[in-house]
Amino acid sequence: MPQRLIQRLAQLCPLAGWSSLFLLTTAMPGASQASTGSPDQVLPDGFTRQDQLRGSITPEREWWDVLHYDLRLQVFPATKSLACSNTISFRTLTAGRRMQIDLQPPLKITQVIHEGTSLGFEREGNVYWIQFANPLAASAEAQIQIDYEGTPVESKNPPWSGGFTWNKDELGNPFIATTCQGIGASIWWPNKDHGYDEPDRGIDVRVTVPKDLTAVSNGRLQSREENPKEKTSTFHWKVTNPMNNYSVNVNIGNYVRMETVYKGEFGELDVEYWVLEHQKKIASKHFKEVPRTLAAFEHWFGKYPFYEDSFKLVVVPYLGMEHQSSVTYGNGFRNGYRGTDLSGTGVGLKFDFIVVHESAHEWWGNNISMQDAADMWIHESFANYAENLFVEYHFTAAEAQNYVIGCRKLIGNDSPIIGTYGLNSEGSGDMYYKGGNMLHTMRHVLNDDEKWRKILLGLNREFWHKTVTTEEFEAYINRESGFDFSLFFDQYLRTKNIPVLKYTVDKKRVSMWWDNVVPGFTLPVLLRINGKPRRLSISEHPTELTLKSKLRTFQLDRNFYMTTAAE
Repeated sequence: MPQRLIQRLAQLCPLAGWSSLFLLTTAMPGASQASTGSPDQVLPDGFTRQDQLRGSITPEREWWDVLHYDLRLQVFPATKSLACSNTISFRTLTAGRRMQIDLQPPLKITQVIHEGTSLGFEREGNVYWIQFANPLAASAEAQIQIDYEGTPVESKNPPWSGGFTWNKDELGNPFIATTCQGIGASIWWPNKDHGYDEPDRGIDVRVTVPKDLTAVSNGRLQSREENPKEKTSTFHWKVTNPMNNYSVNVNIGNYVRMETVYKGEFGELDVEYWVLEHQKKIASKHFKEVPRTLAAFEHWFGKYPFYEDSFKLVVVPYLGMEHQSSVTYGNGFRNGYRGTDLSGTGVGLKFDFIVVHESAHEWWGNNISMQDAADMWIHESFANYAENLFVEYHFTAAEAQNYVIGCRKLIGNDSPIIGTYGLNSEGSGDMYYKGGNMLHTMRHVLNDDEKWRKILLGLNREFWHKTVTTEEFEAYINRESGFDFSLFFDQYLRTKNIPVLKYTVDKKRVSMWWDNVVPGFTLPVLLRINGKPRRLSISEHPTELTLKSKLRTFQLDRNFYMTTAAE
């Protein structure tokens, strides 16, 4: 996270950490194609072989496609340890023999079984190389069972650092959770830890815990099995849809379930709230925010993407995260960001920041997922922008504008929003507030609210349950808007510079042009000159305008995220 932004947020929220909202790394300038994982490849400064193995589509990943994960965990709170297995079902795209599986120390694989036979494997840092006895033929389905165990990394500051959180609730009961965005799901379970390949047939998560505790994960609860001899219970959760790896989560505590049904635009959606027993009263009142949130987002973005897997809000011992069909919540049953309005306008106290922001990720990040970590803006810029749209839907357009514009003070303009491809490198933290203001600006460039909403709805249809690239997003928006935003995207995503609208005045003539922009940058903007609105297309070359009287005022409409300067 940019240091200036950290300091600013510390001033605004001195008692709080940050949510999935700022699980970021600093971007390297520029972009490259995904690496092949060759150990001889020269890497950019600051990156390592492990970054390359994690962030690229290596030959050992490319030949097989994940179909399903069946994850089984036994969690031992007393020793903070695990005994687990993961059965991976996959399809071979080409013939292959050597497979890359990711699992981070100190957890370790103890055996790998294929068709009843143990396979050989070796470790290289966070990667295991698994060797099949004979090459697997192309276009076949197969399974491997990976047994693993150990004491997982303990998160020092969830959700910003990944791993297990071993907490106690206010009544002294165990309160345990996993987080892994950024650091990767391989911090606690073995998988193909890259965004491009999601399990087509979903995932089963079976969690065994001491009998007086409840384990909550993604999807729907299939069963609870009591194990009297071991004094444990096993909870079986099932997700039927594809999902990104970092969305998989396990939460353990003294939970009770509260059930309701949301009557949405597309039928009845099962909604559950998993809260600690002593929180039932306050949760039943505060979580009325959930149907409001779903209503706003189905209006703007279309059908909730996971009706089959339901929607859950799960209380956790950290701020919150966007786990698919299992949104986690720790905002203290308060509006704003732990009671603080990040925009400084008062609008941010009209809604619960965590409920709204993290639920938005069901569309942006979970329904539509980035293929490469460098394109994290697809998740975060749209989720940030969704906060503004929530306000517009339930309150007024003016308040929505106040909110998104008020958050500009949190923008650092320190480095590009897009990171470095092929190296698990997310871009600048500006992907949130700058990204949200970029989208807000695009709407006002287009100047057609009906078309803009159709684009947002269309993105979720076009890329339904898919992994995507920035280029695919650009192509869709350009085509459906009828406006070429290519240089606009270059400016806001691939540079850190904000356009400057410069102007000179000579008697009754005003000359205007863009500075600090990529070559060829041209954009229509709304100006107020002597109080009169004028929509003009400005380029790097001077645009001349003759006035009827002397220039008194020259203002750029506030909805355009750029600046003006008189020469």
